[in-house]
Amino acid sequence: MRRAAAFVEVPRTRLPKRPAKERIKDWREVEGDLRRGALREQAGRCIDCGIAFCHKGCPLGNHVPDWNDLVSRARWRQASERLHATNNFPEFTGGICPAPCEEACVLNISSEPVTIRQIEKQIVDYAWREGWIVPAACGAATGHSVAVVGSGPAGLAAAQQLARVGHAVTVFERDDRPGGLLRYGIPDFKMEKAGLDRRLDQMRAEGVHFRTGVNVGVDVGLDALETEFDAVVLAIGALAPRDLGIPGRDLEGVHFAMEYLTRQNRVVAGDHVPDPISAAGRHVVILGGGDTGADCLGTAHRHGAREVHHFHYKPPPPAERTAEMPWPWWPMILRESSSHEEGGRREWSAIPKHFAGDASGRVRSMHCVRVRWDTDTSGVMRMVEVPGTGFEVRAELVLLSVGFTGPELDVFGKHAPRRREDGPIAIGSDYETSRPGVFACGDATRGASLVVWAIWEGREAARAVDISLRGTSPLPTVPNRNPI
Repeated sequence: MRRAAAFVEVPRTRLPKRPAKERIKDWREVEGDLRRGALREQAGRCIDCGIAFCHKGCPLGNHVPDWNDLVSRARWRQASERLHATNNFPEFTGGICPAPCEEACVLNISSEPVTIRQIEKQIVDYAWREGWIVPAACGAATGHSVAVVGSGPAGLAAAQQLARVGHAVTVFERDDRPGGLLRYGIPDFKMEKAGLDRRLDQMRAEGVHFRTGVNVGVDVGLDALETEFDAVVLAIGALAPRDLGIPGRDLEGVHFAMEYLTRQNRVVAGDHVPDPISAAGRHVVILGGGDTGADCLGTAHRHGAREVHHFHYKPPPPAERTAEMPWPWWPMILRESSSHEEGGRREWSAIPKHFAGDASGRVRSMHCVRVRWDTDTSGVMRMVEVPGTGFEVRAELVLLSVGFTGPELDVFGKHAPRRREDGPIAIGSDYETSRPGVFACGDATRGASLVVWAIWEGREAARAVDISLRGTSPLPTVPNRNPI
């Protein structure tokens, strides 16, 4: 099927999605699949360029041209094997990664990039349906034990890699189910949890032991894990939320975004949630323009919010690359998530000044001001309030999605590893923290980032732990992954 001129003859196919009016009535995934023949055509658009910049765009170093070629020739099983050679969980990245590989695609210079993320997702889905993904044969037991604290994508990747070379791995998770933000942070309309559960079943079959409902630092000390296990890996994320210190913050109805998303994910999972947060029939305000804010937006639509304002403190970015954002660097351009397609109003260059409430202490409005960004004498952009631009919006539910300050280390007390000045855990090139034998990876060391970076760091940390325990490691590495 592959043709040299396919990238000219075959246009990029837009991602199939369910109609907005239909999908906001349920919690099923928004995105669908291409027909297998159409997907092979899309894979055939890959030009197998001499220097595949998609490798550099992807932190995992995925062999994108290889599995594109295999898909174009209908060699699905081999494509799955090639995909899994660098990525433990391609259904996670295929579903929720923003695809920096596509921005780095050579075709993106003058045309439209290959639909890499969609091809990746459908390869792994097909492999599961055909029964090709089974528990891996693990190496002989090494006699070493490793505790992994946290079961998000970094922790899961580290745990699976370590188990596959023969270490006895126990994953500690403070929630009642493993998965971290994949379980309780990502809404089901972006990633249904059946795919996560089947990966967890695979890991259990490979020997990984999960201990849920254990809050390390509270139920068991970090020092106790250091005594019991030969190594400890902290993959605890960067979940400490950044707060908003303005008048009215303590009013009822003002919540952190993760409070809102976590409770809703529990509702969707069928749990009894005694204190759910609902946007039904309310005027909703979301503060913060990242992915978490967009997830709140989609959730509010499904609750049946009356109106939603999504606030960004910066001006809208350009629609296309500029001279300051040359290919293949990741461009800071205007992007519209599936949640924005469903409705809501985006407010740019505006910040809140205070919240006002009613007699019962519940939030009723938010007072704001417009801002502009000026360059000072040192060349630094500064935010300046524009006089006379104050305005008010009705706000019966306010969701704070203004970022995270780093991992929650206070729970470890005097045993906490050292932080960097900017918040994350300080590590060396070998992923070891200031506490000997304690390693860290993922958002805990990077700050809040992408699922693909978390998986890469989990894999690299696992190799570092293996080398620490045995002096050498057969685990693969993709070192020095600097983002582009």
